[in-house]
Amino acid sequence: MEEDRVRLDVEWPALLAARRLVVLDEAQSWPAIFPRLRSAINADRKRRGRFLLLGSVSPALMQQVSESLAGRLSMVELSPFIAGELVRVPLDRLWLRGGFPDGGVLRERAFPQWQIDYLSLLVQRDLPNWGLPARPAVTQRLAAMIAAVHGQIWNASQLAASLGLTHPTINTYLDYLEGAFLVRRLPAYRANLKKRLTKSPKVYWRDSGLLHAILGVHTHEELLRRPWVGASWEGFVIAQTLDTLRALGRSFQAYYFRTSDRCEIDLVLDFGRETWAVEIKLTSNPSADDWARLDKTSDMIRADRRILVTRTRRSASSRSHASLGLQEFLETLREPRPG
Repeated sequence: MEEDRVRLDVEWPALLAARRLVVLDEAQSWPAIFPRLRSAINADRKRRGRFLLLGSVSPALMQQVSESLAGRLSMVELSPFIAGELVRVPLDRLWLRGGFPDGGVLRERAFPQWQIDYLSLLVQRDLPNWGLPARPAVTQRLAAMIAAVHGQIWNASQLAASLGLTHPTINTYLDYLEGAFLVRRLPAYRANLKKRLTKSPKVYWRDSGLLHAILGVHTHEELLRRPWVGASWEGFVIAQTLDTLRALGRSFQAYYFRTSDRCEIDLVLDFGRETWAVEIKLTSNPSADDWARLDKTSDMIRADRRILVTRTRRSASSRSHASLGLQEFLETLREPRPG
């Protein structure tokens, strides 16, 4: 608000002289603040942790930060709530409603209307303001199409034909949705094999609550009846895994792996000195065949650890193999590992 900007302008010298943390919310709404921050930081480079900038994920903010504050700040990506932050919330509730604080994971009646309103606001206002050239109706259709192919290999040509657009245009639109932290592209793992490998990324909605709201799922019972429930579970496990690792400050790269003859690993985690192959199954009773397929494919990439994440209540693990429920798997991520 204008009065807040006036106050900040007047009190700026006093704020710089004080030894307190300065928190600037919605920083992207006042571009003029970035040169002033740069000047203040340059004047006393030995002082760290003086400013905390909070803001949306708009490309404009990223450009302003990169131009004005490169080398002077650390970026922290805040995901919706993850399982480790909601220890009293059942995992199935988090899976159904997603992790947005106001989206129903804490207040049941908010889901799915909060998600519908949130997406509508993004499509009608925020994404166009951030530069997305698509008409809101097109963006809405694209969002629904991405939800329909959640967890599948990205096929831009197929979606482009459905929307009457070009292949490059669809990829540009996807860039905006990814930049708004709505969707995630999981790249393909490149291994030096004689087999032909799938090279296109997989695409997932990052928050399961948004996915389910788009697809019209309101209850856990409805979710379990949908033919794509396995893809939803897979995306949820991947999101919880990657967001947990980032919250822990772990250094890693994430991929999926697939050969032309459909040997596949849902999630490959490269920690530098160690590689994990993670297969995700929506079952409470993993079979010997599940293990055989995982081991066969893991051998192709020489994975150091092979992990089957299911709904099992009978966890078992050794140095190289583990069969775990999601909660136990997330706890495993917190254990110190080489790399």
